[in-house]
Amino acid sequence: MAPPAFKYTEHPRIAEREKEGVPTVRKTVKKIAAESPAKKFNSRLGLAITTTVGTMWAAYAFFLLTLVSLPAAIMSGSPIIIVSWIAQTFLQLVLLPIIIVGQNIQATASDARAAATYKDATAILAEAKQIQMHLAAQDAATSALLDKVAALEAALGKK
Repeated sequence: MAPPAFKYTEHPRIAEREKEGVPTVRKTVKKIAAESPAKKFNSRLGLAITTTVGTMWAAYAFFLLTLVSLPAAIMSGSPIIIVSWIAQTFLQLVLLPIIIVGQNIQATASDARAAATYKDATAILAEAKQIQMHLAAQDAATSALLDKVAALEAALGKK
């Protein structure tokens, strides 16, 4: 008698994953925005400001803006005012957009890694399904062989 055949049952996460697709920043913002009108407004405003300020053009503009107060800081002759200008005006205004540019690049790389991982997981899942089909075919072949062996044993036992 052949052993019972294996029944493959797909995990519910597979259908969930196919429905969700690749995780991205845009989808995360949409998910946050769906929570409430205030969160929607705040996330969109925050993203718009970050997108605008997080450019090298903003860094250049802020650099030019810092130059407005530089002559006054130098003319004061006070080391405290000059250091204060460097720390509170120059560094904060110029480095802020540059840091955001770097973070935006890192976020883009992170999204690319997430997409690649998603594609890899999809390929692995497809391979696993192929393995399941291969195993089912082997089970069928093994069952057929066992049936033949059982028939031979029965035939030999009758002689």
